Amino acid sequence: MHLGAIALVVRDYDEAIAYFTGCLGFTLIEDAPQGPDKRWVVVAPPGSSETRLLLAKAADPRQLQAVGNQSGGRVFLFLETDDFRASYEAMTARGVRFCEAPREEVYGTVAVFEDLYGNRWDLLQPRG
Repeated sequence: MHLGAIALVVRDYDEAIAYFTGCLGFTLIEDAPQGPDKRWVVVAPPGSSETRLLLAKAADPRQLQAVGNQSGGRVFLFLETDDFRASYEAMTARGVRFCEAPREEVYGTVAVFEDLYGNRWDLLQPRG
């Protein structure tokens, strides 16, 4: 078993696609209509063969309140890279907003960033 997809509640499909493909460099895997005002939108980091993000448009006021706060303000997702410096510089150049400078931890090199909605992510190059 493996996690195939993680649903991320978004405000708008097209703005989310633009951010994830343009700023984070993700690949748009699928964008299929599912009825009125609903689409199946899947993105993934380059080279990711298993875990993907399902961009799920908020369908009601309760879901809209969760946009940007799916984890109560904690780091929610961990984007791993084999080359931290290159990924950090490319993401910064494409407008990704980092909340802190990169730092070295016992588990690797890391910096927290926020996506376009405010969800917190770690960009992480694990040690070893």
